Amino acid sequence: MIDVARSVQAFNAGRDPERLQMKYEAMRKSPFVFLRGSCHRFYERLAPGVLPASPLGWVCGDLHLENFGSFKGDNGLVYFDINDFDESALAPTAWDLVRFLASVRVGAATLSLRRQEAQQLCRAFLDAYAETLAQGEVRWVERDTADGLVGALLRGLRERKRVPFLDERTKLKRTGGKRSRFRRKLRTDGKKALPASREQRASVTEAIRSFAEKQPNPDYYRVLDVARRIAGTGSLGVERYVILVNGKGSPGGNGLLDLKQVNASSLLAHLKTTQPAWKNEAQRAVALQQRVQAVSAGLLQPLRMGRAPFVLRHLQPSEDRVTLDRSAQKLKTLEQVLRTMGRMVAWGQLRSAGRQGSAIADELVAHGHSRKWRQPLLDASRDCAADVAADWKAYGEAFDDGAFTR
Repeated sequence: MIDVARSVQAFNAGRDPERLQMKYEAMRKSPFVFLRGSCHRFYERLAPGVLPASPLGWVCGDLHLENFGSFKGDNGLVYFDINDFDESALAPTAWDLVRFLASVRVGAATLSLRRQEAQQLCRAFLDAYAETLAQGEVRWVERDTADGLVGALLRGLRERKRVPFLDERTKLKRTGGKRSRFRRKLRTDGKKALPASREQRASVTEAIRSFAEKQPNPDYYRVLDVARRIAGTGSLGVERYVILVNGKGSPGGNGLLDLKQVNASSLLAHLKTTQPAWKNEAQRAVALQQRVQAVSAGLLQPLRMGRAPFVLRHLQPSEDRVTLDRSAQKLKTLEQVLRTMGRMVAWGQLRSAGRQGSAIADELVAHGHSRKWRQPLLDASRDCAADVAADWKAYGEAFDDGAFTR
């Protein structure tokens, strides 16, 4: 078996050293953060033969508790859905489920859950997923229809405004001259962003300029500032930028964009299924996000910078996640959230059914009616969680011995 330290180092080779060190330090904190930062390792460890048979579907690939969140759709409404598709692929649907269930078990301590309570939440998720598949009806979660913690989150986001969000990410500087006025500049304090080099700024500016030329309002995308973005765990260290653009005018109307490089899915080395011939990895991630979600984030699209594929999207003040904490919330409240997540996974699979090799809806409906795969999947997730715990312990020992120090 591949040594966990060598596996993590090999997978992350070539990433931005400064942000990669942040990733390594974060992964040392807990097994749950380690799971989030080592998707590739999860599939190195996963023995597909131990999973019950399941239909092929378009899976997120990195499904866990933190990869559900809110965002403003391209129709202006705020939704709650799966929101990360960097690892997406055509794969047995059980692969998404076992990773999610393992994340609940691994994250139990972080969420103040007892082992029995984690098992109960796993069953709630899986039952809601199966029930939703069996119904064969596709829906979505938005502010006016959501309830519980998810509903409270979406209703609270209604009051979140763009200017305070800009104030969090930027600082105002006075320009010189007779007509002195204020303009914005990105904050690069090492919390959400780091300074970009002159070469990086030039490359990003040129890529956005080329993109803007094809848009109805090119001046909206005029670049004012560029910084290296700090976000996520698994992707931390890949090329990623936050871009301040003119928007509707300075300083209150400025906009923020997120530009993120996308690498090949970690699942590919372990899959026997033939994947579509995507033009590049960014096209894959965007196409599958649009295919699985009911409504996708505004501006979402692939973009090339040099030879590398990137995903471009708006950076929004409406992005957030549900905070789960058993010490402050009833188990029934947490169950409601997990059932919502289970339904969303099923809706996404039904929505993308019959596309380029994925199972048709009738096959998914039949799978939802079957009960024979549920307990074996729960058992497999328990074994996967144990593997993650063992890997984190080995990783921690290697980290403490200096294996991940620059």
